[in-house]
Amino acid sequence: MSDLTSHPWFFCGIGGSGMLPLALILRGAGAEVAGSDRSRDQGRTPEKFAWLESLGLALHPQDGSGIVSREQTLVASAAVEDTVPEMVRARELGCPRMSRAELLARLFNAAPTGIAIGGTSGKSTVTGMAGWIMDQAGRDPTIMNGAVMKNYVRDDAPFASARVGHGGVFVSEVDESDGSIALYQPRVAVLGNVSLDHKSLEELRALFGDFLARAEVAAVNFDDAESVALAPRAQCVVSFGIDSAEAMIGVAPGSLVEGPTGLSATIEDRRDGSAAALALKVPGRHNLANALAAIAACTAAGVPVAEAVHALGSFAGLARRFDILGTSQGGITVIDDFGHNPDKVAATLATLKAHPGRVIAFFQPHGYGPLRQMGHELAETFARVLGPDDITILCDPVYFGGTVDRSQGSERIVRLIGESGGRAEYVSSREDCGARIAEIARPGDRIVVMGARDDTLTAFAKDLLTRLS
Repeated sequence: MSDLTSHPWFFCGIGGSGMLPLALILRGAGAEVAGSDRSRDQGRTPEKFAWLESLGLALHPQDGSGIVSREQTLVASAAVEDTVPEMVRARELGCPRMSRAELLARLFNAAPTGIAIGGTSGKSTVTGMAGWIMDQAGRDPTIMNGAVMKNYVRDDAPFASARVGHGGVFVSEVDESDGSIALYQPRVAVLGNVSLDHKSLEELRALFGDFLARAEVAAVNFDDAESVALAPRAQCVVSFGIDSAEAMIGVAPGSLVEGPTGLSATIEDRRDGSAAALALKVPGRHNLANALAAIAACTAAGVPVAEAVHALGSFAGLARRFDILGTSQGGITVIDDFGHNPDKVAATLATLKAHPGRVIAFFQPHGYGPLRQMGHELAETFARVLGPDDITILCDPVYFGGTVDRSQGSERIVRLIGESGGRAEYVSSREDCGARIAEIARPGDRIVVMGARDDTLTAFAKDLLTRLS
């Protein structure tokens, strides 16, 4: 780590979900860290940036003024245009540049026990769960997450998406969407699922297969056919699954009991015939699968199954992952959720539909490009999972500026939902959507606020709950 802390760093887009925890880990290790963010310049989520400054991170406008020395390493995602002032200034000074993934891989690969969480969906939750298990097992892990982990949130750490530890364990989600999963050398590799998202299935099979092959041990979901097909690439496998009879770590038949805010089940270690009672404070069958993935990963790193299961009883969940903000005096519940692709949206809606009550699903698309790419599948998901009494309300996609093609927007999705047999409304502005939801909400409704890449969605959801109360 000393080679990474011996010189200053500058993060372009420091408030982003992938950047912020890396900046926290470097700062926690003693590095000098500065950064800029367009959101800060535009006045969004000022409390986040004030908190970063309170930790000793120097923040600058995104005008190049923060790049002052060729000693600084500039960290910027591949999406940052070369015309951004920081990029221009860093080129002029000859500053070295790293991508977010390259920096994460350097930190991760330096740890004696790297636990890498891969798969198309559920990575952040599995990372939070595995990190919490390793923490409770006394392994003092460093945890790198794309989401805020509620177990670590305090008044002086409101955006705790990272934990800086000194125990030689590094737990991190790793991303296949940009191919950067190839940079990691894990001791334990977790493969939760393989499904179409940003790349073709052929590309995903190659990336995930190579990922498993590089690890000493792989924890593989035996309920997912694509993952099972890749398991032979691994040197050693710890298999898990809810339904799979072949899985080493599984669920006792008939033991699953789902509630609106949590679930319980008996977890079996079929290698030695032992069993342990799991009580989760987060709901949904997908979270049981996430828990099994985390248990399998930690078992591969030396934590007994019963100890891992016990630790998950105090796992508090992640912000914006089926995050129940509260219930109004009139009995209307508001949930904040990160659902933005068909898989994640389907898991959230299925969790809601497992229990009685109408669902009002508010969806803010996370960009015009993604809406074009997966709009048809999203529309089909809303129409298929929701019932005739439920309703989906869409506002315009999030847009922070730039040259993106904005010709196809949310109106198209609303039309496609209708064509697939669902109910949906398009209301251009998010503020007006809030007024419309407040107008139609009635006792017993569950309102879920969904979307990604926009921290202000949580404030919107909280305001909605206040309005309904």
